[in-house]
Amino acid sequence: MAKALILGGATGLLGQALVHVLMARGWQVETLGRQDGNVLDFSFLQSRLHAANADVVFNAVGYTAVDAAEDDSPSARELNRALPDALAHILRGLGNGHLVHYSTDFVFSGHGETPLTEEDEAHPQSVYGSTKLEGEQAVLRVLPERSSVLRTAWLFGPGRKNFVDTIVAACEKRDAINVVYDQVGSPTYSMDLAQWSVALAEKQATGLWHAVNSGQASWCELACESITLAAASCRVVPIDSAQWPQKAHRPTFSVLDNSKLSAFLGKKPRPWPQALRDYIYSDYLPTHRKDKDLH
Repeated sequence: MAKALILGGATGLLGQALVHVLMARGWQVETLGRQDGNVLDFSFLQSRLHAANADVVFNAVGYTAVDAAEDDSPSARELNRALPDALAHILRGLGNGHLVHYSTDFVFSGHGETPLTEEDEAHPQSVYGSTKLEGEQAVLRVLPERSSVLRTAWLFGPGRKNFVDTIVAACEKRDAINVVYDQVGSPTYSMDLAQWSVALAEKQATGLWHAVNSGQASWCELACESITLAAASCRVVPIDSAQWPQKAHRPTFSVLDNSKLSAFLGKKPRPWPQALRDYIYSDYLPTHRKDKDLH
């Protein structure tokens, strides 16, 4: 039986999805998070990885508070660069174990108009994006023969608050909500990302991968689709980014090209609206919405 160690598996959006998918596929699963000890302490991390003796380590831990990172770059760098770098060095020293690490569309400037491939040059415009780029580079430099980096974006799914839940909850309280229309990206279902991750891990795939659902959307389009599917009844007011000032720069266009992943899977990842329907209509609905008759 294959064994997985998931950093962030107990509480994270992606980590919880990985636990669900791996267990369904017959893997032995162990989780490790900050509630278990200081994952930033090299000795502690080394001892836990040695004891786990996992076939694959999934690192779903990261500093994802994009705006806060602008004022706290040391903390962002610890989780987004130092932790994956340590994981890669420890696994290299152990001589076994594959590392799956996650990165982001924020490594790109967002100034283009065509979907971004793994070969396109990264130009992060924020502390968050810069530290995530440093993390993925560290993993691929230290453990190139036993690691894969999956860039993903705009995650929604069960187990943790996300944009879709926030929008639907807001619509239950207000007649209208403002949502940015001039940022376009790749909405991605955490359960689908977990399935692709495990498929790549089982084949010991290496290198850089763009792992997102097919299609593209603005935040406004994602909000409208979510509200429609949830049978909520508020109005979405499109606003531009200037009307919603945020400390960190967001990419204007950061749609990721998933052609490489499609070729690996033998089929194109399903479109994000289809995945969104599955999420909203599924048994993974957050508790506060399970009373609604959405089926």
